[in-house]
Amino acid sequence: MTTQNTSTECPASRLLKQLSGKWKPQIFLQVLNGPVRFNQLLRDLEGSNKQSLSTALREMEELGFLQRHIISEKPLHVEYHLSESGHQLIPIFRSIEDALKAI
Repeated sequence: MTTQNTSTECPASRLLKQLSGKWKPQIFLQVLNGPVRFNQLLRDLEGSNKQSLSTALREMEELGFLQRHIISEKPLHVEYHLSESGHQLIPIFRSIEDALKAI
């Protein structure tokens, strides 16, 4: 997923484009409280499937919002957590949440 980074593009619009999609906002909310395993996300996000979830997670990782951690215990599993950039978005998500509650 490539997003243009032009000087005329509003930063808020660019961020919203990067986090758009059916699963990205929900994934973000799931990892707010700490690392989450792939299979847990798959169970928690009703209607998701491995393909769409993998794509959304990969895009969020490429954008720098998530970090992927492979745990080499048996059985092998993968956890996702917010990166430093992802943590910087928490106040924005909280503000949006508060604004929606007020409507």
